[in-house]
Amino acid sequence: MAVAEPYLAPVRAADRQRILPAGSRMLDWAAAGLLVPVTVIALLAPVLAPHDPIQPVGLPQLPPGSGGFLLGTDSIGRDILSRVLIGWRSSWFAALAVIASGLIIGGLIGLAAGTRGGLLDTILMRITDGFLALPAPVLAIAVVAALGPSFVHTLIAVAIVWWPFYARIVRGEIRSLAARPHVEAARLAGVGPLRIAFRHLLPGAVPAAIVTASLDVGNLVLTLAALSFLGLGQPQPAPELGADTARNLSYLLQQWWIPVMPGIAVMLLALAGNLAGDGLRNLLSDR
Repeated sequence: MAVAEPYLAPVRAADRQRILPAGSRMLDWAAAGLLVPVTVIALLAPVLAPHDPIQPVGLPQLPPGSGGFLLGTDSIGRDILSRVLIGWRSSWFAALAVIASGLIIGGLIGLAAGTRGGLLDTILMRITDGFLALPAPVLAIAVVAALGPSFVHTLIAVAIVWWPFYARIVRGEIRSLAARPHVEAARLAGVGPLRIAFRHLLPGAVPAAIVTASLDVGNLVLTLAALSFLGLGQPQPAPELGADTARNLSYLLQQWWIPVMPGIAVMLLALAGNLAGDGLRNLLSDR
């Protein structure tokens, strides 16, 4: 047995290498699958909400579980669960909207810079560097302060500062793909520059952009909640997770559930976004 043991070791190592990736892929699929329940809850939030999130429906400051209110009521008797569900919906779809706008704007700028090169590349990348050099939260706050506090203005402000990341990534991928043999063959075959850009270059940059976008969901949820916490979101009495936490901080030591429940919802939403982003990144990297 002592002689045979060294010959068995490589086999066992190979078995471990086959088993671990399979288990890892299952975890990645499970993490990426978190997008489904999060999105379903956001879509069905108006149906799942047991009460009107704006009007008082019970006694003020009821603790969780009292009077049929699962998460209790706030300082004026509104159902916290209903407000959390509607706030969950707005935060989730707001993050997806900012990511979509960032992918479109940054993707087109990165595609133009990487495809054309030369002076256009230099100008677009210097503009991008200028946006990247500015503190994104501070610039977003300045934009919201200039336009006025509202949910739409907050989304515009965050979208303005979020596209440069995708522009840089897409431009780098396009520049590396431009020297590939299939692109050179397309040029020699007389394929036009627009067809080369959208048919041969852009599809190769999409996976890297999607991976970056998937990892940004959690950050965007926290950024939007922080702006809402500072009073730059929807005005009262609109249900927003960050704003509801900020407005009820004075109750933290007595009726802790009033400010804590919206904060927990932000944490769960950001955690689900980060876990799903990690899972998607690993799955797309395998592809």
